[in-house]
Amino acid sequence: MAEKKRQKNPYPLGAQPEADGVRFSLVSRDPDCGILLYDVLSGKRVKKIPFSEEDRTGNVYCTTVEGIAPETVCYQFYRGRETVPDERGRRFTGIRGYGREQKPENWKALFLPEDYDWEGDRSPGIPYCDALFYCLHVRGFTRHASSEAVHRGTFAGIMEKIPYLKEIGVTTLELQPAYEFVENHREENPLPWPGSAPAQAADRLCEPEKLNYWGYKRGFYYAPKASYAAGGDAAGEFRQLVKELHQNGLELVMQFYFPPEVNRSEIPEILRFWVLEYHVDGFHLMGERLPMEAIVSDELLADRKLLYYGFEDAAPREARDYQHLGEYNDSYLYDMRRFLKGDENMLGSVLRQMRYIPGKGGRVHYITNYWGFTLADLVSYDYRHNEANGEDNRDGSDYNCSWNCGEEGTARSRRVRQLRLGQMKNAMCLLLLTQSTPLIFMGDEFGNSQKGNNNPWCQDNAISWLDWSAKKKNGELLEFWKKLTAFRKEHPILHPREELRLMDSLSCGYPDLSYHGENAWGARMDGHIRYAGIMLCGKYAQTRGREDAFLYIALNMHWMSHELALPRLPKGMRWETAIAAGTEEKGPEEERENTRQIPPRSVIVYIGVGEAEKPGREKPGKKSGKAAADRR
Repeated sequence: MAEKKRQKNPYPLGAQPEADGVRFSLVSRDPDCGILLYDVLSGKRVKKIPFSEEDRTGNVYCTTVEGIAPETVCYQFYRGRETVPDERGRRFTGIRGYGREQKPENWKALFLPEDYDWEGDRSPGIPYCDALFYCLHVRGFTRHASSEAVHRGTFAGIMEKIPYLKEIGVTTLELQPAYEFVENHREENPLPWPGSAPAQAADRLCEPEKLNYWGYKRGFYYAPKASYAAGGDAAGEFRQLVKELHQNGLELVMQFYFPPEVNRSEIPEILRFWVLEYHVDGFHLMGERLPMEAIVSDELLADRKLLYYGFEDAAPREARDYQHLGEYNDSYLYDMRRFLKGDENMLGSVLRQMRYIPGKGGRVHYITNYWGFTLADLVSYDYRHNEANGEDNRDGSDYNCSWNCGEEGTARSRRVRQLRLGQMKNAMCLLLLTQSTPLIFMGDEFGNSQKGNNNPWCQDNAISWLDWSAKKKNGELLEFWKKLTAFRKEHPILHPREELRLMDSLSCGYPDLSYHGENAWGARMDGHIRYAGIMLCGKYAQTRGREDAFLYIALNMHWMSHELALPRLPKGMRWETAIAAGTEEKGPEEERENTRQIPPRSVIVYIGVGEAEKPGREKPGKKSGKAAADRR
């Protein structure tokens, strides 16, 4: 083994192969520190290389060791008598199988191969307005035997499900933490969910037998999680996953949770690494006081989706394009849940939520997510049922805005089951008819249940694993979801790039968006009102080179039916039902030409059909006062 060479630039930290060897860099306040090299095949130590005082700058020690073939060795660092793994290691040996107690001090870092063939891979670059997010846990997605995946609970298992993901209209996968972390280790319990929600379990110690299934904790941020790989090469498998997703027109966004002890200056470097080495399409950033201004303005990340709970502290200092930013906010979830179950004083907030798109970038909206109730549990439980977590049902949020439809848990009553199905369809309509970027949690499209557990952070079992048998059991719900996603994609007026302005800016006789009640053009917003009509004018959007259709969305979350008026369409056109969701099996009762009786707890979408007036004839907005009055 050759001797040490002169000191090099200590950043980036860790181990970096160079033309004349490998540069090692370590932060240490103990001067007794250095490098341990091992033979990659036998695992035996072949060299101990101490850092010298000449290698030190501040608290960073750095030296380059010549004569190393990176593919033949693995390494660790030491500080005094303590053996430490490289926190910036790209791959590791010594990691035990998933769920077994880990000892990171035994992990040895391997160098990342540089000969992977990306075959000209490029990010699909899907704009927020055209995206549909699907949040999943890598292990939970296919671990259940019902998934029928060959490689259950792995990156390869996700690849097996790509045809299904395309079938249900998904464009963008959002992975819960998939970087290396220790799931079974005695340490401080992580936040149950990052963001604005309370952290009920943040100050408890994790019992040895309790897994950290979610992974929201400090991790080894440069390595894909080894136990999420079907084989021994997690890095190669993750690269293959990204490449196959891209080949199928799908994106991959990663969640990264950074607790306070993580050096904030290193975070942009971590993100750049995953873009360069793994071609990921974006990041959902979690944690407090993140260096968002530095991240947002990083030119390498300018074409990658960046999701965060708010960008107030990252306001641009100069005029530039920030369309890659995505706002992640829980307010939509609570407003929609309360409206869905029929609470008062929600209509104004709901209508605002359904049209809101930030001035810069996009917004990801959701009614369910990895924390809290699944969609099926949202309509089946009034209270959390987290007894399996071993905390006497005290963990997790008790503010769920849920309604069990009359019976807690599994229902025997056909009436209750039908009511729940209608409510899930209503929730899907609210989600997909909202004009920002929808996100659904894995399995909600076919009614997967977690048995009322709204905080399964430690449940690596049937509670948190996706039960694919529900696809057949709840086939009607799944088909409805696919119909809705196809309808949303078909009509760009449902997903515009910018927020609609409630104005007739084209002088065509119709505003881009308008609200209606018992009388056309006159929606009521009193606190007790739970119904309204939303009309979208397709003249403000193009589809296949022509104007989109007129759409009218009738919302009624009251337990009584209500009459809604539909505006008159251009001459030669009429309203027809396109989508019907609700708690009654019968469809809407059609009465007078432009009035509909909307059943209780229902969402009905009407579409304008027939031929409009031919070019050259008088436009609707140019008619006489009497004609204009008749139209209304």
